[in-house]
Amino acid sequence: MNKVFLVVALVLTVGIVSAQNPLAQGQNQINAGLGFSSWGVPVYVGFDHGISNDISLGGEISYNSYTENYGNKDYKHSIIGFSGNGNYHFNRVLNIPSDWDFYAGLNVGFYVWSSPKEYNGSNSSGLGLGGQLGGRYYLTDKLGVNLEFGGGNAFSGGKLGISYKM
Repeated sequence: MNKVFLVVALVLTVGIVSAQNPLAQGQNQINAGLGFSSWGVPVYVGFDHGISNDISLGGEISYNSYTENYGNKDYKHSIIGFSGNGNYHFNRVLNIPSDWDFYAGLNVGFYVWSSPKEYNGSNSSGLGLGGQLGGRYYLTDKLGVNLEFGGGNAFSGGKLGISYKM
């Protein structure tokens, strides 16, 4: 009787713990959406991979185009970003339901800033380091909406988009 109880308790515990990690170990998800920053409205597409039940690693490509008035002349700029991120997901630790996903992490990327040759302002390409704090709500088992705040990269304000688990 004790063995049956132990097996049932173990199965329920594993099921509950797995249900509280929206992006499980080995699972992938695609993210896409719009950013908000002082340099216009960037668009992004990203990918996350669960390396454990609490940690994910991912990559992202972003594009932003905006016009700036400098010296009584309008200049069109564009930014293309390639970045990687790592996030810790708090669901298991905080006992958050599986349809929610709260995370925080760090990112590093390279941003190619393109401006007209005659522009004398201070836009330059380079390495960007930053952090993010975000959350998702899964509308279904696979589709969710996400909101993320962060700094130190092309999305100095944050991002709003969708997530799809594969």
